[in-house]
Amino acid sequence: MLWIPFTLFAAFMQAWRNAFQNQLSREVSTAGVTLARFLYAAPVAGCYLLALYAYEPVALPVFSGSFTLYILSAALAQVIATALMVVLFRKRNYAVGVGMVKSEAVLAAILGALFFSAPLTGLAWFGVLVGALAFWLMTNPKKLRGMSWDTLMVGLGSGLAFALTTLWVREASLELGLPFPYSAAWVLFLVLLCQGVLFGAWVLLREPHTWQALQLRKGRVLTISVFSCLGSLGWFTAMSLETAALVKTLGQVEVLFTLMISAGWLKERLTIRDLLGLVLIVAGAICVVLA
Repeated sequence: MLWIPFTLFAAFMQAWRNAFQNQLSREVSTAGVTLARFLYAAPVAGCYLLALYAYEPVALPVFSGSFTLYILSAALAQVIATALMVVLFRKRNYAVGVGMVKSEAVLAAILGALFFSAPLTGLAWFGVLVGALAFWLMTNPKKLRGMSWDTLMVGLGSGLAFALTTLWVREASLELGLPFPYSAAWVLFLVLLCQGVLFGAWVLLREPHTWQALQLRKGRVLTISVFSCLGSLGWFTAMSLETAALVKTLGQVEVLFTLMISAGWLKERLTIRDLLGLVLIVAGAICVVLA
């Protein structure tokens, strides 16, 4: 059951990271906001990995071809998912689009069962579907009439890319075969390193003005990177212990933290629909934990 506190920690960190990214999206390009998530994250992950080895040294891993493929695939999928989510920040129907992103748990469950040998019990499937219903309710289905197809596709595309990221991260952790939590720490460091170096180089070459804009906002970029790394640390560690679908379904309690941020920090009022959706999310999470 150790995966549960790591998942809750990840959801809390991710809620704050999304809030900071949403603010930054008003000032820099999509590529810039996406890079802010990864730019300084790898050094933080590297310090975490070094701390683990300083506390209790274990054997260094051997990187196989399949492990390398999982790392590169997960890194690319997460960059794409983040970029698509940033695009949603600029859409008029942002709430509906983000609801589509949260299809991630359902997509991870379906893909995991079909292609990754990760079947779920009946109670777990029920919890996943209840969580999906909660987000659908909170996006207000009436708004779907005014939503463009591109918003729908961007949201679902982001959810699919995030689902693939979680599945490949879990496979990479299992492939490495190190004791807990070393496998997850190595996967975290290598994924963030690939993202920071490769995407950072792309932005530097293709959008030098965006790179300069990020350098002028180092404080906020560092904050986003640190919260992103801590969130990923929680997700990756949890997924090294439990299937991606269950982790992501429980992780939907992120909406609780998001609503707390909205009400407490952004001074936004909560609706009855928000509260009802929250109750369903908690119910889905309980089903997953019991399963």
